Amino acid sequence: MFELYIANKNYSSWSLRPWILMRELGIPFIEKLVPFAGTNQANAFRHFSPTGKVPCLIDGETVVWDSLAITEYLAERSPAVWPADAMARTWARCAVAEMHSGFQALRECCTMNCGLRIRLASPSQALAKDLTRLNELWQEGLTRFGGPYLAGPVFTAVDAFFAPVAFRVQTYGLEMDPPARSYVDHLLSLPAMRDWYASALNETWRDEEHDQMARNAGTWLNDFRVVGQ
Repeated sequence: MFELYIANKNYSSWSLRPWILMRELGIPFIEKLVPFAGTNQANAFRHFSPTGKVPCLIDGETVVWDSLAITEYLAERSPAVWPADAMARTWARCAVAEMHSGFQALRECCTMNCGLRIRLASPSQALAKDLTRLNELWQEGLTRFGGPYLAGPVFTAVDAFFAPVAFRVQTYGLEMDPPARSYVDHLLSLPAMRDWYASALNETWRDEEHDQMARNAGTWLNDFRVVGQ
């Protein structure tokens, strides 16, 4: 049985990627949630992750760190991780790589915080550029491969990598083109995504560093999280 180490569901976008992928594909795993620990974060995670970061997958004697490496490790055991069609598979891998290494302004301006609703203070040109590219990329995938997922009729790794963006769109009220908005709504309606969201709201611990990033982003309109510690 795989063991998947993740951090707080409210904050950890990187943890969501392999978690939602495994849930949607029916790959059994044991969830190991270790909360963020502020400045001691690396030490808190170092006993299971060589980088002191999440996510981290343990498979017996094998340790796999980084969400993309975990995805490829799972793909060697489950062909459903990537689209069956060769063209869709190639496109999906390119889109995953772009998300994994890009969209920096989106990450910095819109940190993931599932339980909040935030009005951005002053959206930057860099963020606008990222959102334009995101709309373009999603439109391409949905049009070329027929939807409702980015690379065709079934959920695959490319959807897992953009799942955290769906929560960001919800938190910050980001304006998306109609096809992209429909895709976000579809992701948010998935049972596994609803489970993640419910768990995020019910977490009682807080990480001040992550909350401060959300304060820097703009005005908090709502906080739907339970009262924290």
